[in-house]
Amino acid sequence: MTPAFRYWTAAELDVQLSARGTVPDIGPFVAEYARLTAAARASLPCAVGVPYGPSEPERLDVFPARAGTGPAPVFVYVHGGYWRALDAADSGFMAETFTAAGACVVAVNYALAPAVTMDEIVRQCRAALAWVHANIGAHGGDPARIHVAGSSAGGHLAAALAGSGWAPAMGLPDPPVAGATLLSGLFDLDPVQRGEPNGWLRMDAAQARRSSPIHALPTAPVPLVVSYAPNETDEFKRQSEIYMAAAAARGCPVTFVPCPGTNHFDIVLELAKPDSALTRAVLAVMDL
Repeated sequence: MTPAFRYWTAAELDVQLSARGTVPDIGPFVAEYARLTAAARASLPCAVGVPYGPSEPERLDVFPARAGTGPAPVFVYVHGGYWRALDAADSGFMAETFTAAGACVVAVNYALAPAVTMDEIVRQCRAALAWVHANIGAHGGDPARIHVAGSSAGGHLAAALAGSGWAPAMGLPDPPVAGATLLSGLFDLDPVQRGEPNGWLRMDAAQARRSSPIHALPTAPVPLVVSYAPNETDEFKRQSEIYMAAAAARGCPVTFVPCPGTNHFDIVLELAKPDSALTRAVLAVMDL
């Protein structure tokens, strides 16, 4: 039988690409994202649903930093959901922790597959980052100190934002971010295009390649914080490992943070804990 990717059959590849298959039920984790985000929206100063583009999904939430001296570094979070689920309403769960530490937090929303293509999802996230560069000063943020982060599909999109080639055409510096946190991300979309997720992504090989951050690494030594859960599939782990190796070879300082006891869906909740190893590593890269 001809392998679908590497040495895996099509059925085996689908198992490798199934994050949901690593936990009994994702419901409690998604509910916790929403609960913590709702609590942050209720208790913190914030601007919710700020448009950065013409369509309804092109919106973001801004949580200004606690009062401090000078413009604050900015933590821009892009949610996961395999490019077809979740919302900014699920994406502000770290706001309490990061604003207390002195950061401005931005939670990005974007349109979802299959209603839009991967090209459009990436374009929208880049437009959101351009909005942050142009407007975050009005919310007390420093556009020269933007740190972009994401988990799973959001890790892919965060890496796409940190990558090379696209920013000058939008009037942004290259690289357009000062750092990135990439959790359980997918950085080479070739296997994704060959597997079950392409049922809603509908990519061809050319689309998968141009949307793969492994082929558009940062042009400057952008500091990276990377992690994945111990129980991730071999392919999810491999994706982070190849990206870390390639970025390090380009001169990017890479910090891998082990997160024992986590899974694909709750690893990102470590960012809501002020004393977690992951939070400490990210704040250190942000000089907080």
